[in-house]
This record gives sequence, C-alpha cells and structure tokens, in this order.
Amino acid sequence: MPSYNPPLRDMQFLMHEVFEVTDVYQAMPQHAEVDADTINAVLEEAGKFAANVTFPLNISGDEEGCHLDKTTHEVTTPKGYKEAYAQFVEGGWPALSCDTKYGGQGLPFVVNSALYEMLNSANQAWTMYPGLSHGAYEALHAHGSPELQAKYLPKLTSGEWTGTMCLTEPHCGTDLGLLRSKAEPQADGSYKITGNKIFISAGEHDFTSNIVHLVLARLPDAPAGSKGISLFVVPKYLVNADGSLGARNGIYCGGLEHKMGIKSNATAQIVMEDAVGELVGQPNKGLQAMFVMMNAARLGVGNQSLGLTEVAFQNALAYAKDRLQMRSLSGTKAKDKPADPIIVHPDVRRMLLTAKAYAEGGRALSTFCALLIDQELNHPDEKVRSDSADLVALLTPIVKAFLTDNGWIATTQSQQVFGGHGFIKEWGMEQYVRDNRINMIYEGTNGVQALDLLGRKVLGNQGASLKKFGKLIAKLVEEEGVNEKMSEFITPVAMLGEQMTKFTTEIGFKGMQNPDEVGAASVDYLRVAGHLVFGYLFARMAQVSLRAIADGNTDPFYVAKLQVARFYFAKLFPETATLMRTARAGGKTLMDSDAALA
Repeated sequence: MPSYNPPLRDMQFLMHEVFEVTDVYQAMPQHAEVDADTINAVLEEAGKFAANVTFPLNISGDEEGCHLDKTTHEVTTPKGYKEAYAQFVEGGWPALSCDTKYGGQGLPFVVNSALYEMLNSANQAWTMYPGLSHGAYEALHAHGSPELQAKYLPKLTSGEWTGTMCLTEPHCGTDLGLLRSKAEPQADGSYKITGNKIFISAGEHDFTSNIVHLVLARLPDAPAGSKGISLFVVPKYLVNADGSLGARNGIYCGGLEHKMGIKSNATAQIVMEDAVGELVGQPNKGLQAMFVMMNAARLGVGNQSLGLTEVAFQNALAYAKDRLQMRSLSGTKAKDKPADPIIVHPDVRRMLLTAKAYAEGGRALSTFCALLIDQELNHPDEKVRSDSADLVALLTPIVKAFLTDNGWIATTQSQQVFGGHGFIKEWGMEQYVRDNRINMIYEGTNGVQALDLLGRKVLGNQGASLKKFGKLIAKLVEEEGVNEKMSEFITPVAMLGEQMTKFTTEIGFKGMQNPDEVGAASVDYLRVAGHLVFGYLFARMAQVSLRAIADGNTDPFYVAKLQVARFYFAKLFPETATLMRTARAGGKTLMDSDAALA
C-alpha cells in the first residue's frame, strides 16, 4: 500500500525563504496581517486532512467508482467520499482564499494552492469536486451580477453547494465555436436552455444539496463561431428568492463516462431540456467570463500533476531503499544483506531524481504563479498588478502543459522503479500513472496550450510578456553573475535566455510566411520555455541554499536542494538544445506527408 507525507518543509522553504511571501504581502492591505506562523499552521492542518482523510480513500474509490441510477439520474460516489467532503466543509477549507464578503477567510492564493497540491497528492479524483467549485466561484466573482453573486457565492464559498463548468459537446471539444446548445429568452428575464454536454467532471454527485453548473450556450440571434457564445448559470435545483431550494431544474446526468483513470470522479454526460438559466455577463461574451474559470482550471490541472509527481516520487524512493536486487557496480554496499537495495544503482537514481526535480521545480512554479495572482488581484500599485497579470497569462499554459508532461514522465519513471510490482494494483503506482494521463488532455490539450503560448502569449504581443520574464532572469544574473559558486546555475539560464530571443524571432518570421510553422514548432517551444522558467527557479532555490550554508546552517535540506539543482541542470535542462533543433526543423516533414498518412 502507498503512503504520503505532505512536503511541508519544501513549501515553507519556497514561501518564506525563496519568495518571502509575507514581505510581499506587507504591501497589500488585504494580506498585510498574514504572517509565517499563520501560513505554517494552516499548511500543517491541510496536510493532516489530506493524509488522514482523503488519502486512505484513493485506492478504494478507484476500485469502487461512481454509480448512476438511470431512473432518478442521481449519482452515488464511493464509500467515504461524501463523509470526507462533509469534514472538508466543516473545517472551512472551501472558503480558505474566498472573499470575506461572501463568508470566505480571505487568505492568500498561495496558501490555497499549497492546500490543493496536498489534496491532489492524496486523492486527485476526490479533489476535483471542490476544485471545480472554486473555478465556478471565480467566474461568478469576476463576471456575475450583484444579484447572482448574492444568490450563489455564499453557498459556493462555504462548500454547501458545488459548481461545474459545462463546455464540451459530443461534436465539439476545444473548438467551442461549434457548440450547439441553445438558450431561449423568457419573459421573466431567464432563459430556457437545451442541449447536451459531455466530459463534465463532478457533473453529478451526492456531496451537496445543489450543483451550480456554468453552461455555454447560444442565443437565437447569436453570430456564428466563438463570438456568439453566452454563459449561463444553471443550478440543479432552482433557488427561491429567500435562498431556499425550489423545483428540480431540467438539467440532469444522462450517463457516466468509462475512463482510464480518475474513476471516482463522476465524469458526467449532461442533458439539458428547457433548463432554467440566468445570463452571466453580457450576451455573446460568454467566453470572456468562462476564461476566468478555464484559466483557474488550467493552473489547477498543473497542480494535479504536481501532486501526483510528489506522491509517486515518495513511494518510489521508499521502495528503492527497501527493495534488494543485485550488487552495486562499484562494489557491495549492504554487506549484511544478500543483495544491495536498488537505490545504489545509477539508473534508479536517475529516475528518482527526475521525479524529485520535476516535483520541486513544479512546486516552485506553482507557488510563484500563486504569488503573482495575489499581486494581480490585491496589490495597490497598478503597474505591479498589470505586470503580474501579464506574467500569469504567459505562465498559465506552461503550468498546464509542462507540469502535466513532466508529471507523466515522473509517474511512469516512479512506476519503473518498482519493476514488475509497479504494474500491479497493490502498490498503487499504476493508479498514479492512469490518473495523471488525463491531465495532459483536458482543459485544453497540451498541444493547444503550446499554440496558446507561442501564438497568443508570445508572438501575439511581440514578446512583451516574455521580455518581462527575461527581466527577472537579468536581475538574478546581475545579483549573482560574479559569484563563482552560482555560475553552474546562472550560466545555463542566462545562455538560454539569450538564445530564446533569437529562437522566438526566427519562428515568428517563419509563421508570418506560413502559419503552420507556428503549429509545427509550438510543442517544442513550450517545453523550451518551461525549462527556461524552471532554470530560473532552480537558480533562485540554489541561491538561497548557498547563502544558508555560507551562514553556517548545517541542515542537510540545503545540500539536498543543491544536489537536485545540479542534477536538473546536468540531466534535464540540456534537452532544450534538441528541442530548439527539432522546432527549427519546421513543418515541411509534417505537412508534406499525405502519402504516409493516407
């Protein structure tokens, strides 16, 4: 059976030593009173909940799955899931970073991000139920009318109700301009919505008395394509004027998907038959509102793979220390045993260090983005808010795609450490691999994220956002450029930063002549950009660790940080050279392939 220990020390290292979040929060009136002790206490309790409440349900929930009563359209979740959610609500966890105006605790998003990493490590499928609610909350908080906010946000904040996002239709995935769901205006200002949605995570369950669906649909006079999409809030049960629940709405679960992983999350086929909905935002402007939820979900999906990377690494490490197999190539290490533990073998260490590096780099990026979101939403300086928003927009597709690609590498490498035992259920590793696989697919496939990064976030603004990130690298180089002990961490990042400008310009010129060149280069480009970001963050972690050691700190934690950073730059970062070469190879061999793909 697997085990899980929340990585509290690493989270505290990032928050208090690398990013010094409480110092940053001093400039924000909303968070000025948040101190390290408060953050640490919350993280400790969050870790206990994840490890003691949801983690023990992960394997049993995967085996049991969800069950639909086709007569009542009600879904029963696995044993213990509903009770765990009740504990989650009782502990106030749904409200952690929500607006105090609606009953939230108003803590920084950095803390909420750490909570969800631990929940994802413990049980990704369970975590998706409250996780999607947070996205619905964000969309209504940003674009809902005061009336809608008063009606729905307090219950979403408390966790009394949950939320979903209903986008995908059977014929229409990423290309939302093709969706067919219809919304007919009614005399009372509401809308009757008819259509079918698929792949709706947490679309039906027994956790709460009501589910608040955010639904994309078309008005009768809507223009074609994505410019004709509106967003509606469609509750499972209608809400009376006094806030009590009314009649059952015409939205229900018509079926559950049969899946490779996340089996204990109810991935629902949603049917709408004259379902009553209310417009969110302006007519035909639904994508603008929904993108708030989609971007939150994309950051959340990266966090899912981060969680799985961490728990898979922990279990692979424990197994490698215990499993005896062969003798070390450099001589016997465990003389009192019939064989050495497999952790002595170089290739096993390569796999373990790959997972550990991707966990530590991913956690640094997730924490960095969460801090940028806190600044974007709460900093009094408009320029800081604007710069933070630009960086979050740039980094969002990297978080989603790079962290989930890395999560796939890390979980499969961790499974490989187990050899044949990793392929069977009792060790739990095959579930981490299966659960992680969806993260590269939903909320926009990673190929779509790559197009978004290169096409919109970089070329779309002539590299302005990329240049802002480049300034962060330049600042670090200025601080540490003459420090010989930092050169092994700084030099590779500085070199790639310089190469990135030429690399981006070259692809941009090719794309002006043939847009397919952007599509051909985008996936490789995103991975190069991901390593640039990771390299910067690993350099910052090394900087803090070297200073701690120089100050006489003997905690082996800092030595371990430097060892992981050295492994990352020696064994993982160099793939950027190959990626830039394959990106520059262009699209001809891809597009001139009709005979091969006939």
